[in-house]
Amino acid sequence: MAVADQAVADQASTDGEIAEWRLRYEKHLADGGAPSAHPDRAYAAYHSTALRHPLQPLVSVADPEALELSGPVFGVTDVVELDRDLTRQHVGEPLGERITVSGRVLDRDGRPVRGQLVEIWQANASGRYAHQRDQHPAPLDPNFSGVGRCLTDDQGAYSFTTIKPGAYPWRNHTNAWRPAHIHFSLFGEAFAQRLVTQMYFPGDPLFPYDPILQSVTDDAARARLVAAYVHELSQPEFSLGYRWDIVLDGPGATWMEEGR
Repeated sequence: MAVADQAVADQASTDGEIAEWRLRYEKHLADGGAPSAHPDRAYAAYHSTALRHPLQPLVSVADPEALELSGPVFGVTDVVELDRDLTRQHVGEPLGERITVSGRVLDRDGRPVRGQLVEIWQANASGRYAHQRDQHPAPLDPNFSGVGRCLTDDQGAYSFTTIKPGAYPWRNHTNAWRPAHIHFSLFGEAFAQRLVTQMYFPGDPLFPYDPILQSVTDDAARARLVAAYVHELSQPEFSLGYRWDIVLDGPGATWMEEGR
């Protein structure tokens, strides 16, 4: 088979897997099943889940509190103001579109979750991570590491100043590109309490082609992964503002990456 023909076949296979998943989900709803924001841990169109999803049942811990007490912890003195501004962590200015991403971490009843450690990591403006395993032939930015963290305040609010990340190829299938996104990690009172998710940007044309985002079959849940541009959050001559609230559980919960 010619290379071009193989590329078309690979893309058709991935599109077909996404379509098949949607049909299964629609049948699930038609049969009276409850809506779910979380896909199976093994999602065919997201190829590496076949290698990475858990195959064994969860291990029950007899004393989870003892596990947390013996694990690593963090305190307010471990997180400094510079950690939240990814544009000031180096001597020079990073390249790209400067943005501010802010929001609140809430529980299912809309109450603020205080003192939550929020971490982010992302590609640079060219779509490359500052990581030795990322060999995408896009330029690295010596003034941008792509990692930050902060603690939520008494209103559950967080805020980061960073650079809008670029799209990048990820070899899941032929001509596979990830939409621009920022990874979020949230901790409770200890490192054993961790949730991981991704935030996307509005209007990205790559949304329909991304199996990771499309694995979230519930339309409302998928929409909650996309930040909103809020002009009032933009700072004149400095940065564009995006708002993204994170709901930890309940019917309005933000989708989290389970077992990945």
